[in-house]
Amino acid sequence: MTPARTLVFRGHQLLVDGEGRLACAPQPWLAGRHALRTLDFCSPEGQAWTVVEVARELEAPPAHAFHHLKALLDTLPAATRSLAARALELLEFDRSHRFCGQCGAPTARAAAPAVMRRCTDPACGREHYPRVSPVVIVAVERGAEILLGRSPHFPPGLYSALAGFVDAGESAEQAVHREIQEETGLRIGKLRYFASQPWPFPHALMLGYQAEYEDGDIVCAPDEIEDARFFHVDALPAVFPTRYAMANLLLRDFCLRHGRPWPPQR
Repeated sequence: MTPARTLVFRGHQLLVDGEGRLACAPQPWLAGRHALRTLDFCSPEGQAWTVVEVARELEAPPAHAFHHLKALLDTLPAATRSLAARALELLEFDRSHRFCGQCGAPTARAAAPAVMRRCTDPACGREHYPRVSPVVIVAVERGAEILLGRSPHFPPGLYSALAGFVDAGESAEQAVHREIQEETGLRIGKLRYFASQPWPFPHALMLGYQAEYEDGDIVCAPDEIEDARFFHVDALPAVFPTRYAMANLLLRDFCLRHGRPWPPQR
């Protein structure tokens, strides 16, 4: 196994160099600075890494900067993006599982490469592993139109495919039908799986689907959807989700299947 390298997070912000590349060797800068959390883990290829969480008030070293990982998703290489997403999710897991959810006793980390925390009470000993929360996101199509919606917290002009968490005891397909019905009142059919994607904010797994509109009129769920409508492929919104996001991939596929360029030409 190769020597460990280090990623540094400040909340959801990743330390990068002046050109937006991953800063892999900040050890001299870290020396003498208090780390809120330090966690060793392995990449899928078996390479040893360390992720360090520092205080939010800590300034970046010279010629470096902290940037929110969401802002870096479109520019980081795929392997680096995957590594950073894994590291951020592991930090969240380590932070939120300091105590056993079964008996309340403190937990202790297992040695790498296994990312796990074990209850320290011998009478319990429960093992806790990183949580992954499945989220369905669906492109509902009506011929050359696609259903897009806005949440109240979206930036101005941004519309996206509708999404929601899978409930306990529910399949992903059942969740797709339920979410569309609850958020817009529409009924859909011909559901087909598209792709999956990790979304580490804080620990979601996006499950992308495509479906066809069957019937119903749009009635937006109060406090969830600010606006929802069908957009023609030649009249899509001016603002799109980040290029890496599943919603963007669904929109791209929709446009290309209808013979339109991506991104749309204005």
